[in-house]
Amino acid sequence: MPDHVIAIDQGTTSSRAIIFDRSGRIVSSGQKEHKQILPQAGWVEHDPAEIWRNVQEVIGLALSRAHLTRHDIAGVGITNQRETAVVWDRTTGKPVYNAIVWQDTRTQDIVERLAGEDGVDRFKPIVGLPLATYFSGTKIVWILENVEGARAKAEAGDLLFGTTDTWVLWNLTGGVDGGVHATDVTNASRTLFMDLETLDWRDDILAEFGVPRSMLPDIRSSSEVYGTAETHSLLRETPISGILGDQQAATFGQAAFAAGESKNTYGTGCFLIVNTGEEIVHSANGLLTTVGYKLGDAPAHYALEGSIAVTGSLIQWLRDQLGIIKSAAEVETLAAQVEDNGGVHIVPAFSGLFAPYWRPDARGAIVGLTRFSNRNHFARAALESVAFQTRDVLDAVNSDTGAALNELKVDGGMVANDALMQFQADILGVPVVRPVIAETTALGAAYAAGLAVGFWSGLDDLTANWREDHRWTPTMDVAERERKLRLWHKAVEKSMDWVDDDVR
Repeated sequence: MPDHVIAIDQGTTSSRAIIFDRSGRIVSSGQKEHKQILPQAGWVEHDPAEIWRNVQEVIGLALSRAHLTRHDIAGVGITNQRETAVVWDRTTGKPVYNAIVWQDTRTQDIVERLAGEDGVDRFKPIVGLPLATYFSGTKIVWILENVEGARAKAEAGDLLFGTTDTWVLWNLTGGVDGGVHATDVTNASRTLFMDLETLDWRDDILAEFGVPRSMLPDIRSSSEVYGTAETHSLLRETPISGILGDQQAATFGQAAFAAGESKNTYGTGCFLIVNTGEEIVHSANGLLTTVGYKLGDAPAHYALEGSIAVTGSLIQWLRDQLGIIKSAAEVETLAAQVEDNGGVHIVPAFSGLFAPYWRPDARGAIVGLTRFSNRNHFARAALESVAFQTRDVLDAVNSDTGAALNELKVDGGMVANDALMQFQADILGVPVVRPVIAETTALGAAYAAGLAVGFWSGLDDLTANWREDHRWTPTMDVAERERKLRLWHKAVEKSMDWVDDDVR
């Protein structure tokens, strides 16, 4: 009997395949970065063909490193960068344009056009989301309006849309030769098109956007068998049985199954999710209402989410654009060489400000510079901006739920940074807890896949797998915390009202 599950984690900067055993421990992995395509300011693209090639390669790497074959794999889970939009020709399998990434801001004019006099919350009571460049719906509209021939092909039923989970699933199950065109409820809830109550596409909203329903994938649960890997795959005949958008997957991997449980993931961006159970809670404080997970025929569980666009990618920016560091790990070393940020604050509003502000007119700002400022202060300010942004989101969560969180579970690549995690606990005023398995995004997808094929018998098995690795407790004086927050909020204000008719 197969004794492992594999998760495909198709992320913003790389694709990974990770193999887990029954205890939820990592057996092996493969990872490969893909190119970040930046045609102009505010535009972020990926090559879907490169992503698919990389997915196939990392599956092979993970299997070979563990000396396993498809016969050892019970199921395949997929997790993904949720709002990144791919549109392709169903007859050729070729994308009609690069994938437009969730960070991309080119669709602001489309957002404003759709908002009209009703404002950006026009569809929010139905879909849980404000109109924003973040979500995939406006990206589809841009492709249909700007790629030659795309509109006609879409109207003829020849184009398919999917977030990258759908793109991977379709190719993995055969592509033009019978590939399954489906997504799960968590990814569908990030399009601006899905009714949170019915869990189905809204034809009236699609009509407003001008997007043919024939382009859209079937909406399925997060844990069921969607199909099997095609005959030429290293995983041929293995069931693909779990799909969760990356942040919902991380929440699932943290075993945050009950209402009130939460997590914060530190990746390219930062995403704090609080499970609200079977209740749909609409935010009054700039949070998103989304689907947390749905297991087979069981009712959907919902969540509130605070989405921060730029955290880990700020460190990449210091490395790749400014050349201040040579590796991401160097940030912690530089930051440790100074006692504080020297008055420097970095507000990384590269794509505007996401939760809880939702200010597309904001742009990145570095404030508080003096002759005293050096690259160590820049490094420290970059790390601190991650913690400050998380505090802003957590304040919104506390206001919406009426109950303050007493600790925060964390995961993602940046939780290995002890200085950041200690500052996070200090600025939140609550303990920060890291699990033994920090790769909870892939783990959550593996869990969803394993549940569908009986590899795990239920949620109790998954809860038993969760183990604490480290806990950071607050040490900062309350008055000092409030002073730092006051200065941070002054810096945030300086980033706003930058974009206007003359500046994009």
